[in-house]
Amino acid sequence: MDSGITLYHAPNTRSTGVRMLLDELEAPHRLQVLNMKAGENRAPAYLALNPLGKVPALTHGAALVTEQAAIYLYLADLFPEKGLAPAIGDPLRGPYLRWMVYYGSSFEPAIIDRAMQREPGPKAMSAYGDFDTVLETLVETLSRGPYLLGERFSAADVLWGNALGWTTSFKLVPEEPAIMAYVARARARPAAQRVTADDAALAAAQADAAG
Repeated sequence: MDSGITLYHAPNTRSTGVRMLLDELEAPHRLQVLNMKAGENRAPAYLALNPLGKVPALTHGAALVTEQAAIYLYLADLFPEKGLAPAIGDPLRGPYLRWMVYYGSSFEPAIIDRAMQREPGPKAMSAYGDFDTVLETLVETLSRGPYLLGERFSAADVLWGNALGWTTSFKLVPEEPAIMAYVARARARPAAQRVTADDAALAAAQADAAG
């Protein structure tokens, strides 16, 4: 069945998590693979979709969705029967939206500033306040686990499981026990294992083509 979904993807990037979500949703889709090292994400055809030249980008019929969290929200709501997004009216809908947006609005700015050894700026102007509070808030929630919404696995866990996997591997986030246990749960999911293996094959093929 052709769902009309196309994911613009580069291996081992933020779009990897979207692939995992599509697998979790069992969503038929077309994969348009970009070679970022060859500059394909800066080609005019792709910049017409996303002028920032970033992945992921998603098209669904006439709809175009960019920005990582927006794509997760769109896809999880597109397949409500899979249960990966609490419905409007569900008390878990608020926490779900919070953690979806918290990633890009607070967590990533905090870790980038920390990695670049930059001060976050005055609290009135900072997107996140301070790194320690951002991390403590996350760890406290994960410590109650096993997922961000307690016992319920959601699309937010696909986003965060993948993100915390790469941020801990690059030592951008400390290997707190609650974080590492959460990453292990995320990596153990069959969807994550399938996509990780396929992404490795795509990256190797791109490296061979460049060599």
